[in-house]
Amino acid sequence: MHKKIITMVLSLGVLASLLSGCAQKVEKEVSTSNVTVKEEVYKRAQVKSAEEAQKLLVEGNKRFVSGNVLNKDFSKDNLKKLSKGQEPFAVIVSCSDSRVDAEALFDQGLGDLFVIRDAGNVMDKITLGSVEYGAEHLKTPLIVVLGHEKCGAVKAAVDKAEAPENIQAIIDKINVPLKVVQGNNVPKDKMYQEVEDANIENTVNDIKKDPVIDHLIKANKVKVVGAKYHIETGEVVFE
Repeated sequence: MHKKIITMVLSLGVLASLLSGCAQKVEKEVSTSNVTVKEEVYKRAQVKSAEEAQKLLVEGNKRFVSGNVLNKDFSKDNLKKLSKGQEPFAVIVSCSDSRVDAEALFDQGLGDLFVIRDAGNVMDKITLGSVEYGAEHLKTPLIVVLGHEKCGAVKAAVDKAEAPENIQAIIDKINVPLKVVQGNNVPKDKMYQEVEDANIENTVNDIKKDPVIDHLIKANKVKVVGAKYHIETGEVVFE
């Protein structure tokens, strides 16, 4: 009887020790249907450089592509922590296309990405002001211009579609890289793809030319890169 009690106490002690350690790990053991499995738990990362930030995005996209995304914390306690302030590690300038959800495709949690979206991922004063805010005020070390395949705004520019005034303003922005691609005698079947790529590069250059961002780049505080999301595979390819 005494041996059983001692054994039980020791078992409980070991279990308590294991449980207390789980909170510090990225993986924890979970029992389902009497089977113990490892469950990956999302943990906010402390990022200090553009290289670290891009690595996190690449790793997150690999999880998204594989379908092994991490479990996010949407608890009231976490929301309360986030209410005290935000510390995103990357600014993402992406298209408003409903299929291009940066938090999802990079498998990141609440408060990790400062996302700016408009049709065609183009720059104007308002979107550029948002980029400045993310880089200068929130001190994010990485700015990513995220374009994508089958972009409707690019298609409208290439096809010279008629559009109302406000949409035409978007098309006019894309007409700049379109003219460059047309000057390179690109085959028609590759035109959309080439303009999508050129549009990403054009937006990256627009951001780099901004005085605030240029100052941060020269001070090695910010890096601006382009990336393209492949809708059919879920993969993001960085430049």
